[in-house]
Amino acid sequence: MINHTGSVLAFIGDAVLSLQVREYLIKRGYTKSKDLQSISEAFVSAKSQAEYSRYLLEQFPLSMEELEMFKRGRNHKSDTIPKNADVATYRLATGLEALWGYLYLTDNQQRLEQLWDIYKTFTEENYGTIYIR
Repeated sequence: MINHTGSVLAFIGDAVLSLQVREYLIKRGYTKSKDLQSISEAFVSAKSQAEYSRYLLEQFPLSMEELEMFKRGRNHKSDTIPKNADVATYRLATGLEALWGYLYLTDNQQRLEQLWDIYKTFTEENYGTIYIR
């Protein structure tokens, strides 16, 4: 079990997810900064993370530890006021980032890749297929 706070897990999870998204887009052939930035928002916005969190929790069971880490992030009292999302959306997104951080810090790359593959599919189905321009 890992003893980091929800905010610490979310902090590292945000970085891991951002790197996964950037690597994915570059491998898909995107090279323009404007395209990289705008398309990455489909993955890393609080709204898309919250929608994926709901989908994940309904369709793909998490282990007890994974669920605990998700809840640790979701329930963490934040000092930050969300700018582009309501509090409930922001909390779900933070829960997802905390789960990502937990999987990264426990070196569970296989599970991280599994959830990332589901996330890519979910995002493309809900926000449109990402084509190389």
